[in-house]
Amino acid sequence: MLRGALAAAVTPLRDEGAALDEEAFGPYLEFLEAGGLDGILALGTTGEGILLSAAERRRAAELFLNGPLPVIVHCGAQTTAETVALAEHAAGAGAVGVAVIAPPYYALDDDALLAHFAAAARACEPLPFYVYEFKARSGYAVPVAVLERLRAEASNLAGLKVSDKPLEAVEPYLLEGLDVFVGAEELLPVRGAAGTVSGLASVFPERVVALDGVGELRAALDRFPFQAAAKFLLGRRGVPVREDVRGPLRTLTAGEKRELDEWLESS
Repeated sequence: MLRGALAAAVTPLRDEGAALDEEAFGPYLEFLEAGGLDGILALGTTGEGILLSAAERRRAAELFLNGPLPVIVHCGAQTTAETVALAEHAAGAGAVGVAVIAPPYYALDDDALLAHFAAAARACEPLPFYVYEFKARSGYAVPVAVLERLRAEASNLAGLKVSDKPLEAVEPYLLEGLDVFVGAEELLPVRGAAGTVSGLASVFPERVVALDGVGELRAALDRFPFQAAAKFLLGRRGVPVREDVRGPLRTLTAGEKRELDEWLESS
């Protein structure tokens, strides 16, 4: 079972975000390993996974899995069928776990949500399965009652990534016997959690491992479009990741880049 500090990795892109930058994956993953991380979550919110085609997600997962760190692959998609197909692929490609966010747009009731998660868990069993709880992105929270029912149906339910805040929103998910990874860096450390899956760790892995001013760092980056800022800063740190993001996300303006450069020099 994977625990500790995990990066919510960015996904290297090129051609104004239209294609995977396959050559950048290796150097980027070596950078994350050198930062002392225990593993990564691939193709989550920071990784723009929901914006990539199913074929791109499968290829990106393979590239992440070819690196030196253990990988949990986020396989959440709009439909159950696509989620199941991505989970099956991740399991066969060598992932150490699969994570799935509640499908956005439709506010699913408990029975529909349970069926969706159970199908995804079966698709990757016996690999550890994680529910990715992020109310701000799904549009609704996963009820704890659904998780309790899922435990009875999916023997491979291992835990959750919970990106909600404040702490009061996280605490109901700290269920006995499940590993919970906290996403909001300003809340760290959280008693009873198994670790963190951190977007900030995609750029400053060593700072997240040491829990060195992570709340302040995240607040500084959240003033900008996060994926674009993360990739820009990786370039400034010597990692050959381009600034490209997948539309409708946007790259930074010239003024934002100057501001980030000034901030980086003073940090």
